[in-house]
This record gives sequence, C-alpha cells and structure tokens, in this order.
Amino acid sequence: MEIINKVIVVTGGAGGIGLAIAKEFIKENPKMVILVDISFKNFNFKDKKILCEQCDVTNELSFQNLIDKINLDIGLIDIFCSNAGILSLGSEQTSNEDWSKNWNLHVMSHVFAAKKLLPDMLKRGSGYFVNTASAAGLLSHIDSITYSTTKHAAIGLAEWLAITYGKQGIGVSILCPQAVETAMTKGREKEVSALDGMMKPEEVAIDVINAIKDEVFLISPHNEVVGYFQNKANNYSKWIGGMQKLKNRLKS
Repeated sequence: MEIINKVIVVTGGAGGIGLAIAKEFIKENPKMVILVDISFKNFNFKDKKILCEQCDVTNELSFQNLIDKINLDIGLIDIFCSNAGILSLGSEQTSNEDWSKNWNLHVMSHVFAAKKLLPDMLKRGSGYFVNTASAAGLLSHIDSITYSTTKHAAIGLAEWLAITYGKQGIGVSILCPQAVETAMTKGREKEVSALDGMMKPEEVAIDVINAIKDEVFLISPHNEVVGYFQNKANNYSKWIGGMQKLKNRLKS
C-alpha cells in the first residue's frame, strides 16, 4: 500500500498514538489526513494536510454521516486507522455501563468502519484498515477485565477481515503495543503493562507506517510481546500460571 496521495482517517486523533500516526502520515505526502475525535479541546497542531472532525465513533449514524461528508468533500477513504480507545480497571463486578463503553469503542467502532467502508473499497479493489488493539488482546491485562476482553475481540475481528477480504485488495493490520506514553497511561508508569518500558507514540507511529507499506498484519512495537505470545501458545497452562504469579507478586 502506497500512502502518497491517499485519503486517510485516524480516529482518536486528538493526541497520543493517533496524532503521532497522523504526523508520520504527513511525511508520506497523502492527499489529506482527517483526524476524528470526540473532542479537540486544547488541540493546537496545524498542517495544511490535516483536517479535524468531531464525532463519537460509537454512534453508528453519526459515524456514517461523517464518512459521507469526507467522501463528498475530500474523496473516498483509502486508509482507515481505527484508534480510539479507553482504559477502565476492574473485575467481573465492573458495571454494565463500563462494559458497554469498552465494547462499543474497542469493537463496534471497528465494525461500523468495516460496514461503511468495505463496499466502496471492494469495488475499487483497494483499501486498508489499521485497528488499534493492544498487547492485552494477545496476552491479557491482569487489572482490567473489560480492556482485556474487548481487545481480544478486536483482534478476532481484524483476523476475520484479513482472512475474508485480504485476497480482494483489502489490507488489514492490528496494532498491539504494550504501554505507550499517552494521556491513557499517565500516572500508570508502574503498572504491569509498563514493566518492559513505555514507548513514545512517535516510535509506534513509525512501525504503523512501515506495516502499511509492507502489508504486515501484526504490528508489535514492543519486541517482547511476540515472545510472550509464543510462550502462551506453546504451553497455555504454564503461561496462565506465570500470569497468576505475576498478579500476586504485583499485589504484594
């Protein structure tokens, strides 16, 4: 996938990984990068190839209307980075409201993007989705049942899209970092996800651009994650036992 002269959308684009990805895209001379977020309060980045659109991507009708507007004003979308996310800690006692927030943002927003964009992409025989999940989707997040579960589901969705449409010109990548220095992780520098260190959003963004160019499915900026994932697959029970020990050790 070439990025030059492409129309690109990045959700969760007002800061963090989303904004870093957008800045990296600009270096590749796209036609336009549209940043989408629920709020752009205190946002001050300006570039002639950047547009900002406010939208709640968990509201399917609002999302559809936004895509229609972009298609009409800018052109058909070539690359869609579904990056918006939240983190709420908790156990099985987490409220239904938190479950819904996590499910709608981490899963259904990806579904809405696929439903709306795939018909036109398939007609053209070209298109690309980058869905932000997390290393928690490959492994687990021992302090958040909602984050872990919904990020697993996001990876399952991306796998299905890649299997179903990959031979029809549709590229799919799934972004699975551990801790990254963003507003989401501020004050959480000592949590389990940061044990291997926190990456800069700019480092993650470079990996995303390279993955799109090479059409790589799994984007794992933290090299350790692939090894953990392999250990999990090689001996699932042993891996669960190791995670249990880690959780107990961090509690003490």
